[in-house]
Amino acid sequence: MQFKLKNILMSIHMRNITAFILLQFAVIPSTPQNSKDYTNAIFLNKLNKDTSYSTLKNRIISGFAQTKPGAWGESVPGVITRFNTQNKYIAFTFDACGGKNGIGYDIELIDFLHKEQIPATLFITGKWIDANFSTFLRLCRDTLFEIENHGLNHKPCSVDGKSIYGIPGTSNIAEAYDEIEANALKIKAIAKTSTHFYRSATAYIDEACVTMAGKMGVRVVGFQILSGDAVPFTPAPIIEENVIKKIKPGAIVIMHFNHPEWNTYEAMKNIVPNLRQMGYTFVRLNDALASPK
Repeated sequence: MQFKLKNILMSIHMRNITAFILLQFAVIPSTPQNSKDYTNAIFLNKLNKDTSYSTLKNRIISGFAQTKPGAWGESVPGVITRFNTQNKYIAFTFDACGGKNGIGYDIELIDFLHKEQIPATLFITGKWIDANFSTFLRLCRDTLFEIENHGLNHKPCSVDGKSIYGIPGTSNIAEAYDEIEANALKIKAIAKTSTHFYRSATAYIDEACVTMAGKMGVRVVGFQILSGDAVPFTPAPIIEENVIKKIKPGAIVIMHFNHPEWNTYEAMKNIVPNLRQMGYTFVRLNDALASPK
């Protein structure tokens, strides 16, 4: 795929500067306790009124204006689905999707991860943060976990509005940019720490958005092991089998922590001791991908 990327390279290097400017000059409120200021609509409105954010956004839009979407799926070129290792390391990743039917919090699962001291990567949407602000603040302070970007409004990332599972994707480059960057800045403003990875809603993304994310300094993460816990009320033994029978060194496992009524926790109670008996160790994504193992 050929992209018109002239004038974008400067925006890549300015990304962290932009975040600093937004935080320092009160475009983003400095008191996370005031959750209203961080709700998606208010937060995005303030970002789009800021010239630093809008300038970088317009550069991306201009650079990708003629871009074709390319491949569409869960593992298109450029999406990270595993990490290289010769050791029995794997990464558990848990999504919190948000929205009408996805704003729950599986506290039993999180407590279990603590009890067993299992480091994990949590991919969180702006919608879930809005519905669980106090819980999100606690998770941000929890050193067992790393917080990563699952998109502002939980939309599959597309340059032309593709849908999957009945969920409409982002309709154009501008909305795709906001889906990724606005949530990264939202998390940074609240958590006071930067995200390293982005997982699109449903993990579906088109090739153009993967490339765009790369130009923004963002690595797109999918999965190698699909646990199946996102299918409502999948029995725990099936989730266990999906993970244990397919596990291999360097695997990224996708699960969820926003549906306590499902069976993720029940499955993990058996998955963890089985994998430990098989010799596996659990790592966060940033630890796994920071350097070769």
